[in-house]
Amino acid sequence: MAYVIASPCIDVKDGACVKCCPVDCIYEGERTLYIHPDECINCGICVSVCPTEAIFHEEELPEAEVLFAAVNREFFDTGVSALGSPGGAGDVGKSACDHPLVVARPPKAIS
Repeated sequence: MAYVIASPCIDVKDGACVKCCPVDCIYEGERTLYIHPDECINCGICVSVCPTEAIFHEEELPEAEVLFAAVNREFFDTGVSALGSPGGAGDVGKSACDHPLVVARPPKAIS
């Protein structure tokens, strides 16, 4: 089981989690960030720095956010971003796409 980035990250993407991840497993989409479930080592450092409290252990996702476990997994499948398992976000850079569920969400008004 891995950590999961849920809906509070959409249209925010603070990035503190990306900077502190020791294994570089947090990837950037157009509107949100995604944790690669096969690369995450479950250290939890990202949880402690997330200002939007968008990161949860997969087993502790709030009921309204459970679908984001699949969103984080499916983002890396060939049907969404086609990233597969690149072994580190730093070399990949920002993806020009997002999971269809994220795309379907109305944009957040950021103040």
